[in-house]
Amino acid sequence: MKDEFLFCPLGGSGEIGMNMNLFGYGQPGNHKWIMVDIGVTFADDTIPGVDLIYPDPGFIQERKENLLGIVLTHAHEDHIGAVAHLWPKLKCKIYATPFTAVLIREKFREKHIDVTNDLQIVELNGKVDLKPFEVEYITLTHSILEPNGLKIKTPAGVVLHTGDWKVDPNPLIGDNINSKRLKEIGDEGVLAMICDSTNVFSAGRSGSEADVRKNMLNIMSRLKKRIIITSFASNVARMETAFYCAEKTGRQISLVGRSMHRIYKAARQCGYLKNTIEPIDPREAKNISREKMVYLCTGSQGEPMGAMMRISSYTHPDVFIEKGDAVIFSSKIIPGNEKKLYKLHNQLVKDGIEVISEESEFIHVSGHPNREDLKDMYDWVKPKCVIPVHGEHRHLIEHINFAKEMQVPYPVQVENGDIVKLAPGDKPEIYDKAPSGRLYLDGSVSVEEDSQSIKERKNLSANGYLEITIMVTPKGNIHNNPIVSFKGLPIFEKEEFVYGMEDEIERTTRTFKLGSKQQEHNLIDALKIACRKFSKDKTGKKPYTNINIVKI
Repeated sequence: MKDEFLFCPLGGSGEIGMNMNLFGYGQPGNHKWIMVDIGVTFADDTIPGVDLIYPDPGFIQERKENLLGIVLTHAHEDHIGAVAHLWPKLKCKIYATPFTAVLIREKFREKHIDVTNDLQIVELNGKVDLKPFEVEYITLTHSILEPNGLKIKTPAGVVLHTGDWKVDPNPLIGDNINSKRLKEIGDEGVLAMICDSTNVFSAGRSGSEADVRKNMLNIMSRLKKRIIITSFASNVARMETAFYCAEKTGRQISLVGRSMHRIYKAARQCGYLKNTIEPIDPREAKNISREKMVYLCTGSQGEPMGAMMRISSYTHPDVFIEKGDAVIFSSKIIPGNEKKLYKLHNQLVKDGIEVISEESEFIHVSGHPNREDLKDMYDWVKPKCVIPVHGEHRHLIEHINFAKEMQVPYPVQVENGDIVKLAPGDKPEIYDKAPSGRLYLDGSVSVEEDSQSIKERKNLSANGYLEITIMVTPKGNIHNNPIVSFKGLPIFEKEEFVYGMEDEIERTTRTFKLGSKQQEHNLIDALKIACRKFSKDKTGKKPYTNINIVKI
């Protein structure tokens, strides 16, 4: 029986974010595995109390003795954000280039986990031998330092996993895309290419950071007062552009926000940003005249606790903004964030502050490949099969159509959990399904999507909370009036509501004799139904209801 070469996405296929991919090789039922990336996505308002969501690693957790390592392509949160949360369940080696490794160490330090012996640093364009897999890192360009594609070689053939990438002819910081090596890999023969699909609907090229810098300098040269730039902290090229433009326009620069400081420190540690001016502390910046200051801050997506939101609401302790100043949003508006961002823009404009965004000026380029970039990659690699990942279903289907236009013989459309047999066989195809799903980080605990805590909190957020406490005498009679308390119910006549609720409780309890545990349980169930019905009649809400019976 021939060895099988398998691919299985557990996250990031059929969605943007939360990337987790598995490659398997070996005899059926006894494969060795490597994991590529282990990312998160961010929760929205529909899941109250939850910030992070990551893929359920249950499938590979059951096979962890055959998991040879986690190979990380780059340091964006949707590719590394779950590593410190899920690694304790997997306990394997982690492979990353220097910049990514610095940020990984920081994540583990925050969780008080010493990962020194398990974190292996790979040089740029370096190799990792994880027999039967030989993994080679290929330098690409993206919106973060040290993005890598992976050449994954097995006895059955070679796969190129692109990770996130674009073709930036002048990336400003970090190396150019290693197109020479990509062509060589293509000439050697590529069984399949696992490829980024984010911008498959966008014509032309995704553009260069050098063009953004040119335009940013023009804009900042005409602005006369304080300038605040907000951008993704992880985009070190954009950070360097802010430093460059500040220096060219005779201004000082200050970094605002924890992640901005963290990324700056990591970049400096790895030998980047060496020729830039030194940033000054925001507290010192208060003493410098406003026309001589640039602030580079977090919160470009209107995050409630981001620096930009706090500055705009005048609650930031160190940065003050006033009429005549300018805010440059040097970032993309991520779908889903429009409402809160436009609210932020409107507030700033209302206060007499100039707002400059990608809608009005060329101040941002994407880190993902547009169609012309994709054509370049297809021409270099010449894969027999393309498996689109890193996209919603609409992106993946469009990418399949694009692959057909590019004459790729075997494009394969997947979603999370699909197991693709790359070899042996006449052509790659989906042949099995692995269990897949999502885990929510609820406080500091991983819970499943349908967990009781999530259900209860959704119920509380939609319907409010009602608590009834009844005191019972030793003879089984109700002592005094019940204690009624509630939260989140639209009640204006509180006394009227409480009196009505007391009457309802009295009517219900009259039919019970509280001599046994079973009678108590039956009473609790009956009271829950009666109280929720009364609340529904009065308010239209059926609150989450808790009944306490206290014996006195």
